[in-house]
Amino acid sequence: MKALYESVYDDLTLKTAGILLGILLIVVHALAIWRRESLGAWLQKMPRNKNIGVLIFALDTFWAWILVSEMDLGEFYTIERFLQILVPVTFILVINFVDEFLAVRAIGILLLLAATPVLNAAFLEVPASRLLLPVLAYAWIVIGLFWVGMPYLMRDQIKWLTSSSGRWNGACAAGAGYGVIVLAAAVLFYGAAS
Repeated sequence: MKALYESVYDDLTLKTAGILLGILLIVVHALAIWRRESLGAWLQKMPRNKNIGVLIFALDTFWAWILVSEMDLGEFYTIERFLQILVPVTFILVINFVDEFLAVRAIGILLLLAATPVLNAAFLEVPASRLLLPVLAYAWIVIGLFWVGMPYLMRDQIKWLTSSSGRWNGACAAGAGYGVIVLAAAVLFYGAAS
């Protein structure tokens, strides 16, 4: 687990993070344009799909368990064992008692967890284009907080987005375009030893 933690939180370079995020943004948004009808129908059902919520929340729980097991807790190192037990117990309690919009909440938590490695990769790096990554990470943080606290917003956002092909295609084009910019910046400006 330590190697996994270090590869995500300590060893992830700006160049690698930029390339991975750029490719991810391009692929996801291109697929969304290509499979608009089926993906739109699936997305409308997804916020209340408990099976997807349990699956994503299990990933969140595993990630959080690795964090509390491997990160430096400073003065709180004495409660590390307690946190290692609390994280899986929380998983069991949440999937049994907080299952309303569990998929949305789980995606929000995943966005919050994913933001830190991206911010770490761009921290104190030289090229100004590095700010492309923190902008995306902070957008994830804001969206993640809203989806965890007010999960019905995702349902409303999906309904708004899927009700018009222009909105859908525009959002997908913007996401893919941002991915192209991030990928280009990573390839052209970010050093391999960032």
